[in-house]
Amino acid sequence: MTKILFMGRKQVSAELLTYLHGQPGIEIAGVLTDSHLQGSPTTTAAQKLGLPLFTFDTALEAMKAGRLKYDLGISVLYWRKLRDEFLTVPPRGTINFHPAILPEYKGTGGYNLAIMDGLSEWGISAHYVDASIDTGELIEIVRFPMDPDTETAQSLEQKSMDELAPFARRLIMQAAQSEAKLPTTANVGGRYVSRDEMEAMKEIQAGDDVDRKIRAFWFPPYDGAYVVINGQKYTLVNRQLLEEVAPSNATSLFAGKANA
Repeated sequence: MTKILFMGRKQVSAELLTYLHGQPGIEIAGVLTDSHLQGSPTTTAAQKLGLPLFTFDTALEAMKAGRLKYDLGISVLYWRKLRDEFLTVPPRGTINFHPAILPEYKGTGGYNLAIMDGLSEWGISAHYVDASIDTGELIEIVRFPMDPDTETAQSLEQKSMDELAPFARRLIMQAAQSEAKLPTTANVGGRYVSRDEMEAMKEIQAGDDVDRKIRAFWFPPYDGAYVVINGQKYTLVNRQLLEEVAPSNATSLFAGKANA
C-alpha cells in the first residue's frame, strides 16, 4: 500500500484525485488544495470522497508531530512552494507536474512565453521537488504541437490540461508501484520567471508584436496585454479574440476584414 499526500488545484486535479482514490494499492493520506478559494473543485472532490483536508500549515504541523506520514507526495498545479517536512518526510519524494517544458521554462508565465517565443511545440514536465522552484531532477516530459500564430494562453492551457491528465495518471501509478524513486535526468539551466515579472510583460512596449502579445496574455478573467491611458490599464483584444467570444449566431459585415 502506497500512502500519498495529494496537492493540487483546478478541475484536472479533482479528477486525478478521484481516479487515484479508486486505485488498488493506493491510500490518500490527505489533500492540500486551493481551499481558500470559493468553489474549489479539488476541495469538493476531497469532501465527497471523505478524505482529510489540510492547509499548508496544518499539514506541516501534523508532519512535525508524526500524525501525517506518507510515502509519496504528488503536486498537480499546487500553488505553494514546498519546504521543511514536505521535503524530508516522504521517502519516495514528491513529484510535481509543471505545465511547461523544463529546464527551459521555470516559474510562471510558461504559456505566455511559449507564444511570445514562437514555439511550435509545448509540453508538461514531471520532476521531483527540491528546496527551490522547478529545479528538482527531471523524470519525464510529454510534448505536443502548438501553433504560435493562432494560440492564446487560454487555448494553450486547455491543450496542456488535456495532456496532463493521462500523463499524470500513468506516471503516478508507476511511482506508486515502485519502491524507489523513478529514474531522473538533470534539470539545469533555463529561465525562471516570477509572477511580478510575468505581470510586467503584459504592458505593450514600443517594438512589440502587438497581435502576438495580445494572444499570449489572453486568459479571462485575468488582465491581458494592456496599454496605460491617464494612469488606467486597458486590456486589448484583436479580431481573432472578438470572433472567438462572439455568440455563435452573431453576424457582422466586417468580420475578418480588419483588426480591432
